[in-house]
Amino acid sequence: MATSLDGAQVAAGRRVPTLGGMSSPDDMMAAVTASMVDRTGRDLDGWATIVLRSSGVDPLDQVAVRRWLRDVHGVPQNTQWAIAFEVARRAGWVQPTVDEYVDSQYTGRKAAFRPVYDAVEAALLGLGDDVRREGRSTYVPFVRARQFAAVAATASRVDVGLRFVSAPSSDRLVVSSFPGSATHRLVLTDVAEVDDELVGLLRVAYEQNG
Repeated sequence: MATSLDGAQVAAGRRVPTLGGMSSPDDMMAAVTASMVDRTGRDLDGWATIVLRSSGVDPLDQVAVRRWLRDVHGVPQNTQWAIAFEVARRAGWVQPTVDEYVDSQYTGRKAAFRPVYDAVEAALLGLGDDVRREGRSTYVPFVRARQFAAVAATASRVDVGLRFVSAPSSDRLVVSSFPGSATHRLVLTDVAEVDDELVGLLRVAYEQNG
């Protein structure tokens, strides 16, 4: 079992970095690298070269790379993420697939909750052809025009985070800022809980984020 840069286990057989709460790698790179020279005095290539030649840290250890950039050079947080991602790619990282991210989240004690996740995933993807999954190390975001749902496993439950503009009334919802971009969350422990009421809540979140 492999370990991602932020500590997640990945079933692809090697260590891989992830981007935590950022959007997709391409989105992050485009947004940050455009202003990197103005903000830091160096471009992405320059920073990656410095890290690889001078830092002495494991290029696949995202936490260590970001800490070094912050402590030694005062690099801003989002720029740290972009540089660490580029350094990892140069060190041989190959981005895992979404399925590999999902597989990594349902191992050990969490494996028992894989059927719950699968049922929630099927319900979410069934809301419309414009729903897509994205890969993260600790949760799975579901995106339409923007992220409207996220599913994360713990050792005792599956958390379903939903993003509402106007939340519906339901005893199953609690106000929450996790997982993902949630405004509310509900807890599942059994496939039977993926019922019509839950699907209705998923649909409201889907429709409010189109």
